[in-house]
Amino acid sequence: MGIDLGPTWFWPETQPLVAQLIADLGLADFSQHDGGRLLYLRDPDKTPDVVEDAGVHNDARRLEGGMARLIDALAKDLPQDRLHLEHVLTGLQDFGDHIALAFTVGDRAVQVAARRVVLAVPPRLLEEHVCFEPGLDDATREAMRETATWMAAQAKVVISYDRPFWREAGQSGNAFVTHEQAVIGEIFDACDVTSTKAALGGFLALSPELRQSFSAGLPMLMGNQMAQVFGPALEQGEQHYQDWATEPYTCSALDRNSPQTANTGLANPLLRRALWSGKLYPAGSETASYGAGYLEGALEAARRIDRALSRAVPSTIQGESTPWERAALDGDPVNINDACLARFSEWVAAQTETAFDGYYHRIHRSLAAQQREQLTQRAILGSIEEVFGQALGFLDTLAFDMSAVAGERGRCSLTPDVQKPFRDFMQTLLDDVIAFNRTSCALSNFPDEHNLSKDYVQTILRDVAAAWQEFSLSANALLLAKAGNMRDRLPQDGRVPERIIVNEG
Repeated sequence: MGIDLGPTWFWPETQPLVAQLIADLGLADFSQHDGGRLLYLRDPDKTPDVVEDAGVHNDARRLEGGMARLIDALAKDLPQDRLHLEHVLTGLQDFGDHIALAFTVGDRAVQVAARRVVLAVPPRLLEEHVCFEPGLDDATREAMRETATWMAAQAKVVISYDRPFWREAGQSGNAFVTHEQAVIGEIFDACDVTSTKAALGGFLALSPELRQSFSAGLPMLMGNQMAQVFGPALEQGEQHYQDWATEPYTCSALDRNSPQTANTGLANPLLRRALWSGKLYPAGSETASYGAGYLEGALEAARRIDRALSRAVPSTIQGESTPWERAALDGDPVNINDACLARFSEWVAAQTETAFDGYYHRIHRSLAAQQREQLTQRAILGSIEEVFGQALGFLDTLAFDMSAVAGERGRCSLTPDVQKPFRDFMQTLLDDVIAFNRTSCALSNFPDEHNLSKDYVQTILRDVAAAWQEFSLSANALLLAKAGNMRDRLPQDGRVPERIIVNEG
């Protein structure tokens, strides 16, 4: 039977990108079997405890034919001459206008030149196996080392049978073995959609070292445990075993030798920065802003890279004029202002990394100065205020045509358009800060900063709201000044009503 040992499930509610991709590719899926009794084996000398009709997988779904079908569907339309398998990346060197990639292919050395490089590889593997010239900064390397590769040190077995004996006995196939001598810790139904190909799957409870030590007798131990949990009919199934801890291009030494903790789905934002002047992009699932380490995170990271590469290739490379240049040539006030706003939006979008870098350096300066109070609050506010100040300077350089711009009760009609790009900016920065704090070893000694409480976040948001209001007032005043009639349009106190600015933002 075709056995798929890769990722097993997806959840449409919490993995919308995966669900949408599967639908777009026209692949068939089905519900993970969950009905029936759940078994718990807590004592190796006793029979399992039984829990009636206890669902485990919360509406999870599986692909017909296994998750390998997803890879096949994505790869089938790629030009075959662009696919180079069995190439092992050993080094990257920045030459200014391009990057040189060094590979080994068997006993041969191969070099490839590229204007931009996307590295869809777990960060720990890159840090362990790939030489970067010039070397990456210490903060990036530390972030790479601290980012565990989810499930990299795990092992999985799928055991096929003539028929689904457990279902016939009213069991779901779900079982947990929790005693100290457990061999397979978590077991689940792995039948195909029709259950004609009957199988149970499981994740091993043994550490990589114990799996290595018991390798000769491991098949017998796994069979014995299946018999103890489900009965003697399941002892002699056909085993399909995979130990990812033995794969050098899946599991790093740090992954293999460090205890695996629960995956929070958060990644250090330093891993989302473009390196080497925007030519080098870390892009593994472990870099994602959410779902890090999972299939969902891989797709989120791919979307981020797609947006970044689109911004990195201006239309002038293709021999076209930019929207800004076309608007200037046309002399159309509406087009010119739209182009100015588009440039401002692009500028704001590019400040996410700058703002987080500002936060990161402020945090480390505070730690170096042995400050212990309100570290996050002060650092994020300082970073945002710096970006707001730069935004006003950039806004002032844009050649808006104010001849047809309306103003009413001290409010320029362009102000909401200037505010709009900052909505995503501020949320992204806050998400990055929370993720960084949760993954930072340095902040793990500061519990209030490591895991921000709701009250602390609300305090930070009040500071941000005050800075946002001040920026909005200043931006509005700047736009009115460009119109040359700020004095006539502003209220007598010289301020824009707070209600208008805050609600629009």
